[in-house]
Amino acid sequence: MSAARLTLPPALAQRRTQLQQYWRTRAPRERLALTLMAVVLVVALAWLLFVQPAWSSLRQTPQQIDQLDAQLQQMQRLAAEAQALRGVAAVSTAQATAALRAATERLGDKGRLSLLGDRATLTLNGAPPEALRGWLIEARSAARARPVEAQLTRAGNGYSGSLVVQLSGGATP
Repeated sequence: MSAARLTLPPALAQRRTQLQQYWRTRAPRERLALTLMAVVLVVALAWLLFVQPAWSSLRQTPQQIDQLDAQLQQMQRLAAEAQALRGVAAVSTAQATAALRAATERLGDKGRLSLLGDRATLTLNGAPPEALRGWLIEARSAARARPVEAQLTRAGNGYSGSLVVQLSGGATP
């Protein structure tokens, strides 16, 4: 295609002619100022649309990688722990019940245990986070119980609510 065959629609051709006329009537100093403004505008748009997002991504990437590495390590620790727990022999219902009661006694008046079949419900009233964590660790390791339902709220003095655990269902005494 040659340049002679390319034609603009009449409205665009008229607008182009007006802009060329406007440009020719400007003083050289004005043309320079308009050119500089156009360059500044193009550079600002290029910065906002292309450079700045890429730059901020480069700054944030190392921190995100560190966070993801920490999450991966935690997931690997949890997977190894789950694998180790799978290999541990099941405990009897009596042993599991005794372990849960012992753990609940350490909560003092902050916790109350109810047993029904192969489920145990721990009712908490202002239990400190460390005590709840200890109870959960002991329930998982000594009683081989796993949480199945939790309705906990945290107030200034600790956790309140209920936690239901499923006993492993090992051999009965």
